[in-house]
Amino acid sequence: MRALQPYGGVHHAPSTIARLFGAFVLIAAFALAGLVLPGAAPASANENTFVEVTPNSVQAGSRVHIRASCDNANDRQAEVTSDAFNRVFLRPDNGFLTGSVTVPGNKAAGDYPVHLRCDNDRTASTTLTVLNMEQPTKGPATGGGGTADRGTGSMLLLGGVATVAAAVVFGLLSSRRRAGS
Repeated sequence: MRALQPYGGVHHAPSTIARLFGAFVLIAAFALAGLVLPGAAPASANENTFVEVTPNSVQAGSRVHIRASCDNANDRQAEVTSDAFNRVFLRPDNGFLTGSVTVPGNKAAGDYPVHLRCDNDRTASTTLTVLNMEQPTKGPATGGGGTADRGTGSMLLLGGVATVAAAVVFGLLSSRRRAGS
């Protein structure tokens, strides 16, 4: 290691020592901030309580699937309520609580809160968006599929044959004129 070197009458530390000392001070400051700041509290146990609705946007009259977790009480059923579908009970299924429900076909469009209430007094919420778009009763009459008029095909065939015949006659007549000139 090199000793302190004089520079203009003042002794300066080599840059490597200064960098290591700065890094040590920075690490110590972050460690102290992590111990003192109240925002560094441990995660609460309530993070394992949730409710999911799939799909989260659905047409009125469609079925939705609900999956939830009640922290450590997933071996008991739980209740899910919403103005979108009233009430449904979720049953244990592979470590989660699951169920399905149909949104009534006459349900108005909008965002509906979905609330989970567990037996261990835990709660969670999410939002279900209900769409109520008008469904067409009949497809547009574009001529595809069997909606085209039956006589159209024969008219096109006759027109094509007439065009080819006219082209052949025109070709023969123009080649005779050139040969005769």
